[in-house]
Amino acid sequence: MRATVNFPAHGGPALPPSLLFRNLSSSVADFDLSPVDAHFMKRRGARNKLRIGNFLTFTGSPGIWGPSSTNSAMLAVAEINKRGGILGRELELSIYDSGGPIDEVVRRAEQAIAFDEVDLIMGSHISAVRVALRKVTGDRIPYIYTPVYEGGERTPGVMAIGETPRWQSRPSIHWLAEVKKAARWYLIGSDYVWPWQSHRAVKRYIKEAGGQVVGEEFVPVGEDNHEPHLARIRAARPDVVLISLIGTDSITFNRAFAEAGLATSTLRLGGAMDETVLLGIGADNTENLFCASGYFNCMASRANDEFLSKYEAMFGANAPPVGSVGQSNYEGLRFLESVANRAGSLAFRPLLKAARNTVYSAGRGPVTLRDGRAEMPMYFAEADGLDFRIIKTF
Repeated sequence: MRATVNFPAHGGPALPPSLLFRNLSSSVADFDLSPVDAHFMKRRGARNKLRIGNFLTFTGSPGIWGPSSTNSAMLAVAEINKRGGILGRELELSIYDSGGPIDEVVRRAEQAIAFDEVDLIMGSHISAVRVALRKVTGDRIPYIYTPVYEGGERTPGVMAIGETPRWQSRPSIHWLAEVKKAARWYLIGSDYVWPWQSHRAVKRYIKEAGGQVVGEEFVPVGEDNHEPHLARIRAARPDVVLISLIGTDSITFNRAFAEAGLATSTLRLGGAMDETVLLGIGADNTENLFCASGYFNCMASRANDEFLSKYEAMFGANAPPVGSVGQSNYEGLRFLESVANRAGSLAFRPLLKAARNTVYSAGRGPVTLRDGRAEMPMYFAEADGLDFRIIKTF
């Protein structure tokens, strides 16, 4: 199945669903390939373009990140192609919806590999989809997973570059314990792998900081009736509610939380919280709301200034606000460019070897991968209306 959502590489009207991104060809790079990689490259067909299959979510709770994710990927493609592509091969971007039933997403990935002949899959979607897709990519093609996630991804061929609890949650918990004297914690998350695994780590960090967990629950994805959850939170009397709800579920919960009068007395620490989610929550509902992330669009840095300037120039001043999840798609393609140049090859094994230990720089500034684990500066911020205000860098 070809991309269900298609966008032009250089602005203008959307392409009809029957078309994919198509860019001008450039010369084929010369590679020194192992027999395995030679077979891999040969079976992909013509090598004048590098075909990227980007799996983004446009439906369901995480669908709010679809527009900014698409824009960020398109910006990276335009930049890289203006420089001549990656190792002389121009990027051709195909967008696939990673929303809906997971078995349907898996079929899209299988067809993208078999019929669209994508050379690489990149994904910005929930971890449940990643767990399914990594079985499809296997030793066939590389898979770059870009957003915040639970950590621990060690599957051969999968390169995860997003924030993890060790760097995101741990310093935030200690800061709230030391500065805000937070000791009682209530954990609420969506019912799938990222919150499950993240909460396991979070409980250790809360214990380290001298606190205790006074309640925990997991909510079905798509749930928007939060009255029962709020009643349990009110009864538990926590100092902080740690929120691992995804997309619009986080929006509806945080709105209800504030409307119930809990925001004035109870702190909130968001997980997958960014400017897109904050816009949905609304300025009147963000009191005592904190978040840690590897990216905020208010970051004061030359790298971010350049990214935002190019983003606005390409998509306009009223483009969807870009936050950590959407911006990670820009990071993913810049990461690919960096490791491919370092490896001197786009073949499967050299590329993965180069990605294990490397440093690349994009809109977030320098990001280091050590033994496949991403490390980056982590920014701790408090919501201020519809914006974030960074108060600490870890």
